[in-house]
Amino acid sequence: MSNWYTDKNSINDIAVSTRIRLARNLENLPFPSYMNDEMQKNLNEQVKKAILESDTPFANSLKYINMGDVPENEIYAMVERHIISPEFAKSSKGKAIIISEDESVCIMIGEEDHIRIQVILGGLALEKAYEIAEKIDDLLAQKLNFAYDSQLGYLTECPTNIGTGLRASVMMHLPLMESDKSISELAQTIGKIGFTVRGMYGEGSKSKASLYQISNQITLGITEKNAIDNLGVIANQLIAKEKEERKNVDTIQLEDLVWRAYGTLKNQRVLSSDEMMRLVSKVKIGISEGILPFENTLPVQILIETQPFMLCRKYGDRTPQERDILRAKTVRNMMP
Repeated sequence: MSNWYTDKNSINDIAVSTRIRLARNLENLPFPSYMNDEMQKNLNEQVKKAILESDTPFANSLKYINMGDVPENEIYAMVERHIISPEFAKSSKGKAIIISEDESVCIMIGEEDHIRIQVILGGLALEKAYEIAEKIDDLLAQKLNFAYDSQLGYLTECPTNIGTGLRASVMMHLPLMESDKSISELAQTIGKIGFTVRGMYGEGSKSKASLYQISNQITLGITEKNAIDNLGVIANQLIAKEKEERKNVDTIQLEDLVWRAYGTLKNQRVLSSDEMMRLVSKVKIGISEGILPFENTLPVQILIETQPFMLCRKYGDRTPQERDILRAKTVRNMMP
């Protein structure tokens, strides 16, 4: 099975992935934090029926999974693959997801809101991701009654999502902007126009491997198209800025940095998660700049598939020290 992060035609050298998320709630149920187990079960069945019993391609391409049937390691490995949110993972008992085979589509049932439609694609693909999310949203709207106010828009448990319920984000690899400290300046600048900069796993997380999520904050008083278009403009400006800064780097020094990182990854025997991410970030620059003749998908695949719970998913429960050894072996095998 292929995943969104292994698609060789989508991963960009700077824009790593695009995520569209729509928050929806049913008018006949209280918000998730006030629901009991029976209400959650009712919600699961309503959403499941609306999708899987529909006369649409989604009925055949999406699969319903009861989270109670998913081992704990796999639940947190889903977070590491960016399929579900950390918040959903922490309180997934009794809840469910509806997911595509390639994991690019995941509908979380009972997260902070009743329904979280998520589409994640490789590269900069805001319009395509939104188109898929919108089709699922329209399908659900035909079968379910969403909580909606004519003035406020879609009603959500957190007031910051009221309106469109849309969160769009682009994951970007910005090592040069990070090294010259312009990320903090960026955060202040785009914050003034309703956008935010977050770490690798979204709100509250820190940057790893020079990866940053750029996303919209405003959901009220703006259309989905405007939010997506504005984010697209910002993403393209950041791509141009990062590329420009890379042109000013000393070629020999960059090649030395990249080849040292490659040599370490190819030959090490013990590798922590933090060290792996620092080194893979350098390899990713090398691939983007034509120093290393590898596929653009390789660094992202390594970053995701050697995370702690992804290793436990493959090898079973292991101590942190054992994971470091397995991570080293896995990376050696993945490196050309």
